[in-house]
Amino acid sequence: MSVYSNLFSDSSDWLDHTLSFASAEVPEVRTELVDGTAIVRKALGILELTPPADRANTNHEALIVSAGVHGNETAPIEVLNGLVSELLNGDWQLACPTLLILGNAPAMVAGERFLDVNMNRLFHGAHEKPEYRDLPEASRARQIEALCRQFSESHPDHALSHYDLHTAIRPSRREKFALYPFVDGRRVPADQCDFLREAEVETLLLQHKSGTTFSSFTSSQLSAESFTVELGKVRPFGQNDLTRFRGIGDALRRRFRGAPAPQPSRSSAGLTVFEVVHEILNTGASFEFHVPDDVANFTEYAPGTVIWEDENTCYRVGDIAESIVFPNRDVPVGQRAGLLIRPRKDSGV
Repeated sequence: MSVYSNLFSDSSDWLDHTLSFASAEVPEVRTELVDGTAIVRKALGILELTPPADRANTNHEALIVSAGVHGNETAPIEVLNGLVSELLNGDWQLACPTLLILGNAPAMVAGERFLDVNMNRLFHGAHEKPEYRDLPEASRARQIEALCRQFSESHPDHALSHYDLHTAIRPSRREKFALYPFVDGRRVPADQCDFLREAEVETLLLQHKSGTTFSSFTSSQLSAESFTVELGKVRPFGQNDLTRFRGIGDALRRRFRGAPAPQPSRSSAGLTVFEVVHEILNTGASFEFHVPDDVANFTEYAPGTVIWEDENTCYRVGDIAESIVFPNRDVPVGQRAGLLIRPRKDSGV
């Protein structure tokens, strides 16, 4: 039996299998490549890859790479699927333990961001809230958390990194950008800044408080160096210009292979760094959001501009201009309707 048929039955590849069995429970399956790399399909859309001991990289790093937490953000899914096919075809050899995740298969099939609830608000224990606990997307977030914990505990001597790959609903004045989850006292390591630049991501947002996103969970609970990475615009499967995603594909392939970074450390040089100054939440029936529906990410608002208001609060931009990212008025009460950001005053991250 070939590696493909062992892992993916009659499906043509990992993505095809994930979409074909989106609503099914699939058993754990183990196989091995001819070079000794062990591959375990832990669950639908989740692969754990382990190189043979004699080829483990000297960096002692382990990687979690995820895509499809939002089902309609298809380009990163296609990038990861292509990298898995390269590995299985013997195009290159793995050198570090890796956990690969396609998050929300039913939403991927439907071509929707989510079905019942935004999965990227269900991590860090939010899946246990009574209003979410019994929903399929909460069950999936719970499963993903458990598998990430197991992976982390299996590699206690490895430096763990997590890249959660997305594309944005809105157009963006900065096409590719990353968010660094808040952990008190933590600074972005220079080699992570280098990796972002290698992946053609030149803008970094520093979060101001912990959250319930996938990357916030791995950052705060697993001590990973985690990033939510936005890589472009939402498009359906088959309609992505994958040449625009070559940077992240090349950078991940290099990391998977354990190859050295292509350039010496530049710390944050060349990265434009913003910090979040305000999180806009839908406060309920009287909430009014004054950002138009067609506004692009990183649109700047002048001091004094009213961004949102309700019966108790009127939020105006302060003395320094602020830019909007992720504006979305159509979110449930209590969830994020946008972030306001400003350039970081000092250059360090």
